[in-house]
Amino acid sequence: MFELAEPGSPGDPTGLTSPTLVAAFDGWVDAGSAATSALEQLVQDAPVVARFDADALFDYRARRPTLQIIDGRLAELTWPELSVRRVSAGEHDLLVLTGPEPDDRWRSFATSMVALAHRLDVVEWISLGSIPAAVPHTRPVPIIGTTSEPGRLRGDVVPGPAGLLRVPAAAISVLEMAMAGGGIPAVGYFAQVPHYVSGPYPAAAVELLSALGRHIGVILPSGDLVDDARQLRARLDTATAAEDSTRTYIERLEAMVDEQRLPSGDDLISEIERFLREGGTEDSQRN
Repeated sequence: MFELAEPGSPGDPTGLTSPTLVAAFDGWVDAGSAATSALEQLVQDAPVVARFDADALFDYRARRPTLQIIDGRLAELTWPELSVRRVSAGEHDLLVLTGPEPDDRWRSFATSMVALAHRLDVVEWISLGSIPAAVPHTRPVPIIGTTSEPGRLRGDVVPGPAGLLRVPAAAISVLEMAMAGGGIPAVGYFAQVPHYVSGPYPAAAVELLSALGRHIGVILPSGDLVDDARQLRARLDTATAAEDSTRTYIERLEAMVDEQRLPSGDDLISEIERFLREGGTEDSQRN
């Protein structure tokens, strides 16, 4: 299902030193496009190490290629694609997988990803994602974690939420479980995005880059995300101040955070259901 870069090409995977594989997909578990925005800051023009068979993974009726028409002439098609790119982060080699969430053959894709990880001697898998939650935009972005074994999460991130949580699965989680089952340690960092924010939420992307950087011990570039986050914060503050009911609601969320009342599994499910009702489905984000 994958094709490696040719020997001697910029993406030639030979010479990798204990690489970490980090991944994020758009759509589900990418509220505010935070996870994919974070990794897009890293890949830029990074060389491609491996490409995946897009025809096997995508439903082109759900995720149609983009057609350019110039003066009535059909000029170019841009197809959705998934690839792994090589990024240098200090003394670390990062292999970055980001792009559209596959539509089909998730189990085959997971099997291929585990085979690729073993072939490239990957030492750890890191999932990045973001979920809607009852948190205010006026406080630091909370991060919760997943882990295949205790003690792998870095910083003050803890596994959560406590108790049993049943939600629709994402491809990123299928891959994380497959990696752990294949003997590759795996963790996930998931930003909580205010459920009332529509569109990109760059503050969460910045925090995910910080969490990833802390995990591997490197300060990662955030590009324009910090300025974008500052501008969005100003607009949200203005909108909040303009309406009493909104301001009261934000103050209630602030009190919950300040009292360290973390959302329960039921609370998260409620916010996810709200996210879906208000148009946060995969289809609405694709079109």
